Amino acid sequence: MNNRFSFSAWLFLRALAVIHAIALVSFAVQWRGLIGPHGLLPAGEFLQAVAQQQGSAAWFELPTLCWWLGAGRAIPILCGTGLGLAGLLFAGIAPVLCLAGLWVIYLSLCGVGQVFYGYQWDALLLETTLMAIWLAPWSLRPVWRRFEPPALGRWLMVWLLFRLMLMSGAVKLLSGDVTWRDGTALLYHYETQPLPTPLAWYAHELPGWFHRISCLIMFAVELAGPFALLGPRAVRHAAALAMIALMALISLTGNYTYFNLLTAALCLLALDDAWWQRILQRVPPPPDSAVRTAPVWPLRCFAGLALVLTVLGSLPRLGAPALPWSFARTVQEVTYPLRSFNGYGLFAVMTHPRPELLIEGSDDGHDWKAYELPAKPGSLTRAPAWVAPYQPRLDWQLWFAALESPDQNTWVLNLCVHLLRGTPEVLDLFAVNPFPVRPPRFVRVVRHEYQFTDAELRTRTGAWWRRSPVDVYVGPLSLR
Repeated sequence: MNNRFSFSAWLFLRALAVIHAIALVSFAVQWRGLIGPHGLLPAGEFLQAVAQQQGSAAWFELPTLCWWLGAGRAIPILCGTGLGLAGLLFAGIAPVLCLAGLWVIYLSLCGVGQVFYGYQWDALLLETTLMAIWLAPWSLRPVWRRFEPPALGRWLMVWLLFRLMLMSGAVKLLSGDVTWRDGTALLYHYETQPLPTPLAWYAHELPGWFHRISCLIMFAVELAGPFALLGPRAVRHAAALAMIALMALISLTGNYTYFNLLTAALCLLALDDAWWQRILQRVPPPPDSAVRTAPVWPLRCFAGLALVLTVLGSLPRLGAPALPWSFARTVQEVTYPLRSFNGYGLFAVMTHPRPELLIEGSDDGHDWKAYELPAKPGSLTRAPAWVAPYQPRLDWQLWFAALESPDQNTWVLNLCVHLLRGTPEVLDLFAVNPFPVRPPRFVRVVRHEYQFTDAELRTRTGAWWRRSPVDVYVGPLSLR
């Protein structure tokens, strides 16, 4: 059983079904305020703009079922259908058809999501789902635990995990950021990451030597771990478990949606059935040779194409010059809208200090009251929130907006206009609306610098944060 992975594949596909359900529910409860007809960036208007610019090629440049159904009608249907397919996938019914359907649905949703649905974990989920089609049994009935996945199909998933982890470490060193190179990045990370958890405050208080050792261990896992996946059995298992442990530790101090869960799920495919038997004290059922697997030649052709495209997609993030082969560039451009052959690498440059956008309203232009988002720092005495694997996408996008200028984030102006109008769909994205009866006459966005308090100040005041104003980002604005 050292060379069998039937139980790992069974467990991975069930985990992937759960992750899709999480992503779709997260999408369903936010889309109206973000991209709905009365949202910040209406998807219908976006599709019209793309159609005017691209003409007959629009459907190919932006592949989404919303072209035919209309965004307002399509998104609820797609989310509901996707949840049904995720349930069938979890039960093991027609897994290949379910995976193909989930890939089309999530690609359709991300296509109209604009800036709110363009994160690396969205791309990772799309790529994982497409690759998993070649891993799953080509059967209509539940046969997972008696199914041995094709070796090449499993290696496609290992290759995805290899690239994800290796590039996560490589881009940090290649970016030229001094804090990554001298091991001091974690002195800032817990405080400045997009959505910290309460444990991030305690991690930030740990001594400098601990942060430097932690940074060294992280680089060992991200840079050496991928190569260990290709090594002997014991080394491969150690690497997979180290990656799972790293994902668990990251999730304790930061809200990174389903990203850590999806990465950990990919690690499961490095653990063979003999390892599971020793851990669970149960013998997995023997494979059934009658179960159909992916056709050999289509799988080989897809694997070759995926290898070329993912290498091409990774080179720019590694600072490599573009390849001179026009054919390779053409193939890459043709497949780019599919968002499924990607390069990865988070936090290439460590953010410090931490700018935050505080959105405020007023009736008289003098007394300002703050709108509170569910997971972002606002009130100084409010503890950081636990929200993962759910992703409050407005909270996340405002973190990026604070690092840039208002001209680069014109949607923030749209946000202010909706608050002045009291748009219910947009207000639903906030945790606290300080104007529940009628909208304010004025709205402004002020940029502050936020820092964690130290132990003495928190004990004395109960505050988790301290802040100082930087500048006025937008406003004050009024409808007049």
